[in-house]
Amino acid sequence: MRRKDREMDRDWGLQVIDRAPFAVLSVTDTHGDPYAIPLSVAREGEYLYFHSARSGTKVDLLQSQPLVCMTFVTDVNVPELFSEEELEEMRTNGDKAPDIGSKVFTTEYASAIVYGKVESVTTEEGKRRALEVICRKYAPDKMALFDMAAASGMKLTNIYRIAIEQITAKRKKYDAEGREMKGGREE
Repeated sequence: MRRKDREMDRDWGLQVIDRAPFAVLSVTDTHGDPYAIPLSVAREGEYLYFHSARSGTKVDLLQSQPLVCMTFVTDVNVPELFSEEELEEMRTNGDKAPDIGSKVFTTEYASAIVYGKVESVTTEEGKRRALEVICRKYAPDKMALFDMAAASGMKLTNIYRIAIEQITAKRKKYDAEGREMKGGREE
């Protein structure tokens, strides 16, 4: 990671994964070209779970190219660190130019990148558990219907898991005084 001052620890990265509304799965296709697809992903322990249809490009690639990278991003925000008067002063005062790029045209974010090997979940018990983990993340208020949905959809669905082999996490965030919170500093 180039920006070590923004690096966060593994546990913090796992929290990003748990909060992320989706992730982007990246693989290399059989021609050596990149292929990326957004997915609904849920984590349990050291595993990430997602589902798919029984056939298609993603299914073919995951069978032939099991090494994957998955990216999660949350807390995206363009911070408002300056008043209108301060922004006008920056516009007219060349000495303030460094703040324009780094503090005006910037984005706060939290991110985690996971590397691992994807594998199919094949047992009925494993598939059911993985679907439950996914459903608890995305539709926790509808779990009373889970058994019925799982029974009818299991035969139509592939379930995959990725063991988290490596994770990196990074954050850009400003505190209330407009100072970037580097080195994992909390407010």
